[in-house]
Amino acid sequence: MNNTRLKQLQSLLEEDPGSSFLQFAIAKEYEKYEQWPEARMAYETLAQNDPDYVGTYYHLGKLYEKLDRPADAFQTYKTGMEAAKRAGDQHALSELAGAKLALGDEEDFE
Repeated sequence: MNNTRLKQLQSLLEEDPGSSFLQFAIAKEYEKYEQWPEARMAYETLAQNDPDYVGTYYHLGKLYEKLDRPADAFQTYKTGMEAAKRAGDQHALSELAGAKLALGDEEDFE
């Protein structure tokens, strides 16, 4: 794995630890190289630190699906939909609703 970009992003994040964009970019970089635990932790950290960063939820949910954690994916999509509504982001709301619907009904995850 060529992790030059990852190192650059991590260095930038050290300079600007509050940057949700950089945290998201790091998570995507981990995903690119199939480093699933690291990607999951990066997305989860971002969701915890910046719950209004709407882009996190779709990608974290898809990662949970990949990791065979459908209940976590469902809840992530649901939480993301709430964040998208708060932000007025209809496109993200639609994507998250579609992903949630594809997983099944809420009763399936209770």
